[in-house]
Amino acid sequence: MGIVHTITEPVARVTTYAQNLLEVARFGGLQTDERPAAYDVVDRGPHHRLRRYQLGLPDDAPAIVLVPPLMVSTEVFDVSSTSSAVRTLAGLGVQAYVVDFGSPENEPGGLERTIEDHVLALDQAVDHVREATGRDVHLAGYSQGGMFCYQAAAFRRSRGVASVVVFGSPVDMHGSLFRIPGAFTTGGAQLAQLVLGRRSIPGWMTRIGFQMLDPVGSVSKQIGFLVALRDRDSLLPREGQRRFLMREGWVAFPGPALAYVLDQFVVHNRMLAGGFSIAGRAVSLADIDVPVLTLVGEVDEIAPAGAVRAIREAAPRADVFELSLRTGHFGLVVGSSAMKTSWPTVAGWVRWREDGGERPEGIERSPGARPADARERIEHNLELATSIAESTGRLLADGVSDPIGRVQRLLAPAAQLPRLSRAAGLRSRTQLSFASVFERAAQRQAENVGFLYEGFVYSYADINERVDRIVRGLVLRGVEPGERVGILMATRPTALALAAALNRMGAVAVMLRPEEDTELDAKIAEVSRVFVDPANSDVAPVGVPSEVFLLRVGNEFDDVTVNALEVLDDVPLPSWFSRNGGRAEDLAFVFLVGTGPDTRVVRVTNGRWALAAYGTASSASLSSSDTVFSVSPLHHPAGLLTAVGGAVVGGSRLAILTDLDPSTFWEEARRYGATAVSYTWTQLNALAEAPPDPAERDHRIRIFFGSGMPRGLWRRVSDRFAPAVVLEMWGSGERGAITANVSGAKVGSVGRALPGSARLQLARFDLEAGQVFRNDRGMARRCRPGELGLMMTIDEVGLHAEGVQEGVFEPGDRWHPTASLFRRDADGDYWLEGMVDEIVRTDAGAVLPGPVSAVFEEIPQVTSAVAYALPGRRADVLAVAVTARKELGATAVTAAAWRLPEEQRPALVCVVPEMPLTAAGRPSGRALAADGMPLDRMAWSYDASREEYRKLTKTALTKLLGAAAIR
Repeated sequence: MGIVHTITEPVARVTTYAQNLLEVARFGGLQTDERPAAYDVVDRGPHHRLRRYQLGLPDDAPAIVLVPPLMVSTEVFDVSSTSSAVRTLAGLGVQAYVVDFGSPENEPGGLERTIEDHVLALDQAVDHVREATGRDVHLAGYSQGGMFCYQAAAFRRSRGVASVVVFGSPVDMHGSLFRIPGAFTTGGAQLAQLVLGRRSIPGWMTRIGFQMLDPVGSVSKQIGFLVALRDRDSLLPREGQRRFLMREGWVAFPGPALAYVLDQFVVHNRMLAGGFSIAGRAVSLADIDVPVLTLVGEVDEIAPAGAVRAIREAAPRADVFELSLRTGHFGLVVGSSAMKTSWPTVAGWVRWREDGGERPEGIERSPGARPADARERIEHNLELATSIAESTGRLLADGVSDPIGRVQRLLAPAAQLPRLSRAAGLRSRTQLSFASVFERAAQRQAENVGFLYEGFVYSYADINERVDRIVRGLVLRGVEPGERVGILMATRPTALALAAALNRMGAVAVMLRPEEDTELDAKIAEVSRVFVDPANSDVAPVGVPSEVFLLRVGNEFDDVTVNALEVLDDVPLPSWFSRNGGRAEDLAFVFLVGTGPDTRVVRVTNGRWALAAYGTASSASLSSSDTVFSVSPLHHPAGLLTAVGGAVVGGSRLAILTDLDPSTFWEEARRYGATAVSYTWTQLNALAEAPPDPAERDHRIRIFFGSGMPRGLWRRVSDRFAPAVVLEMWGSGERGAITANVSGAKVGSVGRALPGSARLQLARFDLEAGQVFRNDRGMARRCRPGELGLMMTIDEVGLHAEGVQEGVFEPGDRWHPTASLFRRDADGDYWLEGMVDEIVRTDAGAVLPGPVSAVFEEIPQVTSAVAYALPGRRADVLAVAVTARKELGATAVTAAAWRLPEEQRPALVCVVPEMPLTAAGRPSGRALAADGMPLDRMAWSYDASREEYRKLTKTALTKLLGAAAIR
């Protein structure tokens, strides 16, 4: 018998091995008696079916909706009887619903699905489960399924969502995703976009790709399985899991969804930054304000801990917790660790959020991103070496066919060279306009989001098509090239599209100001007709024909008084029509500045617009990754020239904000993914003085750019919102001058002239005489460093402007005077001191308000200041607004005044409860002067004998101003 057993046992083992191997070859694995858990399809939509698993729980039991990733089968939550999330949850009292997207390659239109289709499917599922259970719903997703959960919760603004649970779901896609550094992740995504376009990835390719992330482990597991085939009983408990991961668990990745993921979530990192689009609405994870539980794999090779923990930055209002496991990406949801720890803890989480009590063991508050440990760093560095080699090879290969592009990518500043070159190369006959630049942007990125307004998104192509429809409507109404057409509207896409349409057909858009005398503005600007939105129809100028106009969004506006203006059908265009035929020398826009009798027009040609737009885009380094948050009104030159112009030239998205409300600013900035914010004057004061907002933490804004920001506010903005920087600019729309303080090193300076700007020169200015100094020959003198001078410009490219003067510095020269006074320091940087018409006449002499205000704005308690003179009085007054958190005293006022020459020290300093501002955010001394000098203000008068400020008395005020000036 011993001899027989010795012979038959090896034969039996070989026979068993051969039988098992044949079974694997025939069926792809060992056959088991396991059956999937029973479920009902309780709801369905165009792209999903909603499963409810029949596991004996009542309808009103706490419910969790499980969401698989795109490339993994729905059965990931029920791999086998020993590795089943739905069964484990049910055993612990939590009923499981699963969103089944099916296999896209086998579903009608499945390979054409978008990310939006999947998020809206989950949105529908939440509504169904909430109605069925009478409870808010817990969302739980694995990998990209967790990203869907975040996106759906944000889209719903957390309505009906009890909590969000994610398993290895990255938020910061630049945070070493797949263990590849962010810079290479972005480059790889861009390369994949070029190679794949909108092609789908079949399931087998996805499976191989993930196996390649751990080739040694994959091969080792397969060899181990083959070696162990002789012991069928030991393999059967894990066979379902093996077959799922090695063969059956992978489905295709739809092309449009993949393209969106690569562009928005990898290249532009909008899961972290915000501003992605779902169903035409701007969405940000900052809209999530329910608890979040992240399950983090400590050795996760696909979604490292830092990338997952970034949800704390992206969703600052959410209470974020974490369960950290010593496992990889798949081990979070499948396998012994998942069944022993992950799913029981998730069930405990659901019960804790539903019923309170003790927090489940293992769940801690998320620590946020942290460095990997030494072992992880070693592993990472080994993989990094391979990634760098591959990326370098791709870069060099691409450089063979595109050497210029390679240099630009290696040297980031080179990206600005084409813009600077374009600005410097402008000539009067250059065919260039706002409309033509906008159309080129629409052609380059037709489907990309171009504008965001009131939570809605508009693609470049959508706005461009509307511009064409408006052009047809304008032609039918008889608008002709060169005609001046008024736009009296709030800052909204309607006004922007109308301005572009007028520019496209060669008419002139006159940007009327709703807060000023529109009758006077229209008369001075020689307007022939006005288009107005409903909100401003009551201030339309009476003497000019006007029509109410607003872009229609579906059936949003049913008011018959609202004229759509857009013509949907093609209409014959007249022979004079030349599409985007405007040249640089042609008048494009008219702005109005000043008030009452001081109102004047600012004429901006296409070339001047382009100069400001290209200058802004290059100085602020705007790109397609940026979202410009514009708080400047369109009727202010800064709105249309710098904010809109910079965004369009930079290929950036433009988020239009009608009012800077600190209570909603950060919420909207997150929702739109704002990275650059435009401003004028003191517009950011309210933001800098507002109480801290949770959404302000870890914000994504990198730059504030604009003009007129006071020095004190500049410092407060830089300190509070670091690492964001301030880019202060100055420009003269008519004269073609533009400067920028690109380095930001000198707070208060407007920097130096940009390439393409008109040539600048300061003519020494006599403040007392209110005019330029002239020598015996009648020539002006160029300023030395530190001297006050009137800015003069010389146009060397043929973009003519009115008001040219001959023989300014030398006989025969030609210069355009501006109304702006500057000083230039020894380094060549300009400092704006004020305007000629702002000079205040006092008994001590002529004073410029700007430098006086700037000194007092350096006081920590002061938020803004403005110097002015009361009508008919030869005494200057300085009004200051102070922060509610600090009091201002005579000592601080005196200390500030000592920094000024005695003749510039204001006679009175008073505190105003609220600083009146113009529409552009500039403190209005004119409004304060008209209000007189109330006695109830906290105020101080200057005592010259003591060189100090003392509390103001009625006697001192009467002596200084007279009784008539006091109220």
